[in-house]
Amino acid sequence: MTNLVTKSSYVLETLGKKSPRLFAASLPVCPLWNNSQPRRNLNVHEHVSYSLLKGAGIPVPKFGVAKTGKEAGDLVRSLGLTDIAIKAQVLAGGRGLGHFKKGFKGGVKMVDTAEEAEHVSNQMLNDYLITKQTGEKGRICNAVMVAERVYARKEFYFAVMMERAFGGPVLIASSQGGVNIEKVAAENPEAIFYMPIDITQGITRELALDVVSKVGLTKQKDETAEVILKLYDLFLEKDALLIEVNPYAESISTGGYFCLDAKFRFDDNAEYRQKDLFDLRDWSQEDEKEVEASKFNLNYIALDGTIGCLVNGAGLAMATMDIINLHGGNPANFLDVGGGATASQVKEAFKIITSDPKVCAIMVNIFGGIMRCDIIAEGIIAAAQELNLSVPIICRLQGTNVDEAKLRIANSGMKILPVDNLDEAARLAVKLSEIVNLARESHLGVNFEMPI
Repeated sequence: MTNLVTKSSYVLETLGKKSPRLFAASLPVCPLWNNSQPRRNLNVHEHVSYSLLKGAGIPVPKFGVAKTGKEAGDLVRSLGLTDIAIKAQVLAGGRGLGHFKKGFKGGVKMVDTAEEAEHVSNQMLNDYLITKQTGEKGRICNAVMVAERVYARKEFYFAVMMERAFGGPVLIASSQGGVNIEKVAAENPEAIFYMPIDITQGITRELALDVVSKVGLTKQKDETAEVILKLYDLFLEKDALLIEVNPYAESISTGGYFCLDAKFRFDDNAEYRQKDLFDLRDWSQEDEKEVEASKFNLNYIALDGTIGCLVNGAGLAMATMDIINLHGGNPANFLDVGGGATASQVKEAFKIITSDPKVCAIMVNIFGGIMRCDIIAEGIIAAAQELNLSVPIICRLQGTNVDEAKLRIANSGMKILPVDNLDEAARLAVKLSEIVNLARESHLGVNFEMPI
């Protein structure tokens, strides 16, 4: 029997990269955390990060945000800038090396005048920026950040983040700022310092000064230590999971230090405390199916495969994805309906799964503890009837009220294939998805009335 607890390279390379916290939710954790539902955590645009830093008294260059080319030009004039960075406000890395669908190259441009700022902004706005992180679809650019360009003499990296390996927050620092920190970690790991933070004490001035010394920052030590203290205070105040400043740089012209780029990530579980912050969420930057799922409290992440997955519990979802991959298939999504889903939520989950045209089969894998199998079955049947589903549904149910669930499915008259064994269910899902995909490519129909 396959060891379903072992996480495969597939999960590490797909869901682990696309949504690290959902991946982490599947791993063994403190029992007190097991009842929390995994969520896609809030990311904010660069101009929001700048505003948060500035509000906390942390130095940033002069900046503003514009939604039209004219606004960008007016900002340059009002800020008195003569050396300007125009940055597309798209939630993706690698913007500078990206390109827009209409042909304009680069999501970060340097200009010298208000007229140039207006022209460049017009090339970016209302177009889709494609980077190594967005895929070919790209992401819409609805705004640009107009910022003072700072020429850096020396660049550093600072971050405060929650890290499971340390059992709490950790301060990360490096003398090699301004570059991909993952690359530094791989090629020169001794250049990165990790300082676990005692949550009962926080970051002390002594710890901050020690970190400043370790990265070799010789100027403005006290000022930089104060920046680190303010970063941690902001981290706590805003219920952040990550505040990353890269780079923290010395200006050639003034000798002062500025945060030139920042990335924030916030805990969705704190939304009730951070309403103003979460109101800044830019839904246009997220997958439409994921946005729809959030309306029904479903944990959904779109992937690139052909087998739709509907599972309860993040760990079981990971195991399901693993075993599908083991049999040569690729999941089309991660979808965790949670422990208290209703029949209507299950029906909505099917609508979201089948809205992906790549889906050729759906695998349902439910272990009924708090979640009753008969409720899941009711939702599956309702979805199959209402949506007139043509893709095969492989249904593996175990646990509370499983016999009632099987009876409902059997009496439904729908083409739902019940399978008790998880390994067999995954094998069947992969086989049927291949048949449907082949039929689609050949423009043929497939009859699934007889189990295969």
